[in-house]
Amino acid sequence: MQQVTETKKKSFLSGLTGQIIVAMVLGATLGIILHGTLSPEGAQSFSSKIKMLATIFIRLVQMIISPLVFTTLVVGIAKLGDIKTVGRVGGKALGWFFTASFISLLIGLFYVNILEPGVGLKLGHVDMTAAAEVTGKTKTLSVENFVEHIVPKSLFEAMATNEILQIVIFSIFFGLAAASIGSPVKPVINALDKASHIVLKMVNYVMNFAPIGVFGAIAGVFAIRDAEELVITYFKFFGSFLVGISTLWVVLIGVGYIFLKGRMTELLRRIVGPLAIAFGTTSSEAVFPKLTEELEDFGVKDKIVSFMLPLGYSFNLDGSMMYMTFASIFIAQFYGVHLDIPTQMVMLLVLMLTSKGIAGVPRASLVVVAATCGMFDIPVEGIALILPIDHFCDMFRSATNVLGNALATSVVGQWESNKEINAGLEE
Repeated sequence: MQQVTETKKKSFLSGLTGQIIVAMVLGATLGIILHGTLSPEGAQSFSSKIKMLATIFIRLVQMIISPLVFTTLVVGIAKLGDIKTVGRVGGKALGWFFTASFISLLIGLFYVNILEPGVGLKLGHVDMTAAAEVTGKTKTLSVENFVEHIVPKSLFEAMATNEILQIVIFSIFFGLAAASIGSPVKPVINALDKASHIVLKMVNYVMNFAPIGVFGAIAGVFAIRDAEELVITYFKFFGSFLVGISTLWVVLIGVGYIFLKGRMTELLRRIVGPLAIAFGTTSSEAVFPKLTEELEDFGVKDKIVSFMLPLGYSFNLDGSMMYMTFASIFIAQFYGVHLDIPTQMVMLLVLMLTSKGIAGVPRASLVVVAATCGMFDIPVEGIALILPIDHFCDMFRSATNVLGNALATSVVGQWESNKEINAGLEE
């Protein structure tokens, strides 16, 4: 027993997770050293080049996301069997997603009002032009464009742009149609099943590059950011954000222990690697394939994983949700825009709707925050206030999104397993 424990410890320290943690430390150290020795232009040049390592890793992951989502989701729905079962699982999923989103938004709203990080804050030399890229995308967040965004006009276009929600919509129709035909399409489903296993094998190859990608991402950020200045200037904002995100983690993990009991500890152990990758690369999308693999190894049936995770990546971004209310009210506080509680609750409900299905948009959280500010007469250029610290907030948001989706998939998977067991006993 002791030998098994020592083997596990050794594999943890020498495995992917340990390599990623070492890469974070080395990246931060190199970035801080170069920030103090290079000129601002030299640091910027270094940052652009070293970040290519992270870009390559994320693009490698994006390369396999579309085929993985399509093949696993179609096979999963076909295995679920009928529209009634898909509707039951989908209903549970959406119920969980919207409840989690509401709680996450509420936590952000609570702490930004209690701690008031934007009140009395003095920020000099804010680069307002940096917000142009984000605020320029807010026009896409209308109801009409939202509907157009979620319904694909072409599967190939959706795959080419990695629009997960559009791929999900097509895959649901394809899977239901395949399930209704029955045995004649089994060869097609078997072929897609084999294809999904090939893609998952590719995941193992791609993940070997994760530590290098994390190293590049961290080194690039610290090379151009004065860590000491950021700590002093944004201490109250970042500290308040950490209090809120920590509370959300406590809530999520607590709920996990309520539903999963002791198995929650095993789940946390299994997703340490995906959490570290998401934290280091600020991309929850980057761990989608690896998280799929870990949840199946955890014991969640592949048909549930392949159905839940794609939906979760569009509808269940808990960390991002918490940040949206927090950042929106922070900007209002900085500019002295008073928002009473009823108005803030309306803002919360608006965010519940406008934030769904935009996971593929770069800096999606900031785009939604900018759009929300515009709706409530808060200066949209206030986005520039949080851009310097946003990367560090995004590290925690991305990791929280991964935790939330792992938990939702595991709990719904357990509910379905219990239902199948009970149905077997009744028979």
